[in-house]
Amino acid sequence: MQSYASWIVIRRLRVPLIVIIVTFAISILGMLMIPGRDDQGNLYHLNFFDAFYFVSYMASTIGFGESPYAFTYPQKLWVSFSIYLTVIGWFYGIGTIVALIQDKVLAEELSRAKFMRHVRGMEEPFILIFGYNEVTKNLIRRLSAQYRRMVVIDKDKAKIEALDLENYQPFIPAFYGDLLDIETLRMAGIQEKKCAYAVILFENEYKNTQLAMMCRYLNKNVKLIVRSNTLQNSHYLQRIGVDYVENPFQIISKRLYKALTAPSIWVLEMWIHGHPLRVLKRENIPEGKFVIYGYGRMGAALEKGLARAGVEYVFIDAHDLFEDQQSLEKIFSEEEMEERLVKAGIENAAVIVAGTRNDIVNLAVIMLARKHNPNIYTIARENSLSDLSVFKAAAIDRNYILEEIVADKAFNYLAMPLANTFIKQLNNKDEAWGAALVQRIRSKMGEKSHLCELVVNEQSAYALTRKLQQGREIALQVLKRSREDYTKENPLLFLLIRRGEEIILLPDDDLLLQIGDEMLIVCNDESEEDLSYILNNHYELYYVLYGREEIPGILGRLITAQASSSTDSSSAL
Repeated sequence: MQSYASWIVIRRLRVPLIVIIVTFAISILGMLMIPGRDDQGNLYHLNFFDAFYFVSYMASTIGFGESPYAFTYPQKLWVSFSIYLTVIGWFYGIGTIVALIQDKVLAEELSRAKFMRHVRGMEEPFILIFGYNEVTKNLIRRLSAQYRRMVVIDKDKAKIEALDLENYQPFIPAFYGDLLDIETLRMAGIQEKKCAYAVILFENEYKNTQLAMMCRYLNKNVKLIVRSNTLQNSHYLQRIGVDYVENPFQIISKRLYKALTAPSIWVLEMWIHGHPLRVLKRENIPEGKFVIYGYGRMGAALEKGLARAGVEYVFIDAHDLFEDQQSLEKIFSEEEMEERLVKAGIENAAVIVAGTRNDIVNLAVIMLARKHNPNIYTIARENSLSDLSVFKAAAIDRNYILEEIVADKAFNYLAMPLANTFIKQLNNKDEAWGAALVQRIRSKMGEKSHLCELVVNEQSAYALTRKLQQGREIALQVLKRSREDYTKENPLLFLLIRRGEEIILLPDDDLLLQIGDEMLIVCNDESEEDLSYILNNHYELYYVLYGREEIPGILGRLITAQASSSTDSSSAL
């Protein structure tokens, strides 16, 4: 998509330039034709250069003296006429330039050209993000903290201006335009080789699908992350080649099922997203009947999870309350909501789920349910991140925030792909396995731990990669050793190693490392620092391998060779 800034400037200044040229031409022609007298009293005519020179400074400054000789009265009369003629031309030209500077169309074209320059000039792979809303704002903030390059487009100019005020580092090129216009997508860099991902997380399912199809046709290599709200559309997106489909309602259904049947597996998944590595008291879901208010997209997804878990449940269909605004206003005055809750047996229910698409209605459902059953366990759907403080004040036991779920999943896919893979592996594990792993992490790492990902290559593990290239076999256990005392282990736990297509879950310490291994590790700040030194510093790696400092030169190589021979002899015995 080209910029029309130059064309706008030329077109707007065409008439003023013609006026200035004509006024100059008339003034210069008169100066050439009117004779003057030199200092000897002889007749002379100005040459073209002298006439052009005089008119140039006369028109712009009105006076630097008469040149090359004092003018005669006819010349002075013509100069007087030329002053007014050229000043009018200059005023017209300057006025047009000032108006051009303030022209919104030109300003937009200049911004467009600047945006396109930034996009084309990106040297690192970048993420194209559609829309600047609560979901993408959360995602952009977290990706920016990891110095990931991004490009943002949105149809709303005000949102783009708000993004510019955030002053993200590294700089994020952003522009506004019709997202369903192919030219806008091209301008945003969808066809650039450096465009690695396209993130489409609007609530409008049809819009997401349309954008996904356009991106796929324009760039077959870009990886697509798309939000879907129904199972049917999720399957369709997968068929057209979308790499990662986010369905928040399916995610909620799976999490609720895991919380009911395998709470340790649930807590492991939530821990990856920042939850404490334990089930808090208010998160223990009691046994008994579920009353779910709202049978829409979330209700349909929850039904599968509850049926699979063998839980008794009752749905309250509130679809008619959302047909128009008038019916929504009648809810409270006619007490329809309360009547439906009582009819569904809220007094004897163990859990109430408020799952409509309206946050105010969900809060009202929770309030009325507690009125009839003060000890009932409350679960609510929160549709927007902007209402966090209200839902927090309501003291809801379990709150599912759709926008937060979508942002968390997208971030993991983009920035922590191994963590995303680990979550998928959890689906095949039972409660006993999960409980053992939770206990192992808590006993080894405590609660102040975090995840890190690294790849065995020269960029992330220079010293280790060079050793492996030299043919040295190095087991996973070596990376756990302390730089202070190699006989001791740092608090590190390797959760997963991806080796090509092979996934190794909780690998053994004697696993031999290979170049290209991708590792997901549980660590703390100190152990992560130790690991970084061991991976990238030749001397630190040497110490944890052999238990002594490296001695440079021939003597050092002889000692190393002798130590290796002794180790091989011991192994043979």
